Amino acid sequence: MTTAEEKTLDVRPIPPREKHPTIFQTFDDLETGDHFVLLNDHDPKPLYHQFQAERPGQMEWEYLEQGPKEWRVKISKVEE
Repeated sequence: MTTAEEKTLDVRPIPPREKHPTIFQTFDDLETGDHFVLLNDHDPKPLYHQFQAERPGQMEWEYLEQGPKEWRVKISKVEE
């Protein structure tokens, strides 16, 4: 369930080349312990691997919904 203070980033309308930079900027703007929910129209697993490479140990990834039409992933910023 989405709470009023929970931030959702719907990347479906964002042009493909801008999606990952927008997601990483949203993540970088978080305070440690905060999170946002990523909403996408496909499994964002490649993004998970990019986070592992570019922000190792800084995030937690939790699927909230796994298709078939929408994927929702809770991305949390944790202490390194």
